[in-house]
Amino acid sequence: MTVMEQRGAYRPTPPPAWQARTEPAPLLPDAEPYRVLGTKAAERVDPALLRTLYARLVHGRRYNTQATALTKQGRLAVYPSSTGQEACEVAAALALEERDWLFPSYRDTLAVVTRGVDPVEALTLLRGDWHTGYDPRAHRVAPLSTPLATQLPHAVGLAHAARLKGDDVVALAMVGDGGTSEGDFHEALNFAAVWRAPVVFLVQNNGFAISVPLAKQTAAPSLAHKAVGYGMPGRLVDGNDAAAVHEVLTDAVRHAREGGGPTLVEAVTYRVEAHTNADDATRYRGDDEVAAWRRHDPVDLLERELTGRGLLDEEGVRAAREDAETMAAGLRARMNEDPELDPMDLFAHVYAEPTPQLREQRALLRAELAAEAEAEAEAETETESEAETEATTDAATHAGTATGSVSGAPEGGPR
Repeated sequence: MTVMEQRGAYRPTPPPAWQARTEPAPLLPDAEPYRVLGTKAAERVDPALLRTLYARLVHGRRYNTQATALTKQGRLAVYPSSTGQEACEVAAALALEERDWLFPSYRDTLAVVTRGVDPVEALTLLRGDWHTGYDPRAHRVAPLSTPLATQLPHAVGLAHAARLKGDDVVALAMVGDGGTSEGDFHEALNFAAVWRAPVVFLVQNNGFAISVPLAKQTAAPSLAHKAVGYGMPGRLVDGNDAAAVHEVLTDAVRHAREGGGPTLVEAVTYRVEAHTNADDATRYRGDDEVAAWRRHDPVDLLERELTGRGLLDEEGVRAAREDAETMAAGLRARMNEDPELDPMDLFAHVYAEPTPQLREQRALLRAELAAEAEAEAEAETETESEAETEATTDAATHAGTATGSVSGAPEGGPR
């Protein structure tokens, strides 16, 4: 007698017929990245929007080159350039309404600036001067996130909380292809899909996670395909086509706002510059590869579209570049000013209520600063006293020398 034949033994019944919870076909991305510029689809795009995108791209390119130069001048500790990725940066900021939130990664300072944050404030973190540099609530822009993908669960949490409160808010979270290999990426997508949170995930696939190419990170057909596994739509778009990225992100934001849940957008682009100013990109990629992507430059693509359709002339090109130069000059001048820093800011905005350890450290620093100030004041007083003593001695010596000169003169004086 087998165990299953014994009286009272557990006998499983056949399981119910399995059915997919979500039909996968509507979630799958296109086979090729979606494009607008250079196609018939470009004719339906508002010319005013195209000109705005162009002006922002020119502005963004100059911002990138100026920020990179500031690292060489010692005014920035580090700068992760988004040169070549400006279409993604600009479109992400412009696709949002004022009430929405942007969650950037460390490479997304251009998106932050396009969102309305002061350029100097956007660079403050990378300068090493302060925690963030700008007020996240005032601009609805989360702090630049240096740890990979940790901003994604934050975006989901904010969007889910906003929906529970009845706020009409969408969060757009930006991440690089390297961030998709982090656990935070998968956790964020899973929570967002289960909760149907109003979130848009924008993956800027620029080909490399520092020096690691995408082929060594994933075997998926595309990063957009990862969306299907979590039950959300995946979109694949040409990341250098500003009009296409703006259209796809605008649709995804609208979809989220209307209760449709999250969308994962993969923008295929390229990081033209090195990972940061501390990286040597020639070690892991060739000049021919970079040159090929430069021929697909986002600024040039949009400029050709506009000039070819008579929507932009030489005067318009010159005006956009002059405006960008004015911005760069202002940024350069302001970044060359030494900031006034308060060491006590080290303890600001760490916790809503400082911990006992922070309070103790704050008191120690305050005492050290007070002692330094007192020592400097004493040293200054001693210096002033020494200067007064020297002045008195010099005066007495001068008086004695003058007296000696008079007493040593011939009797009767000169005739």
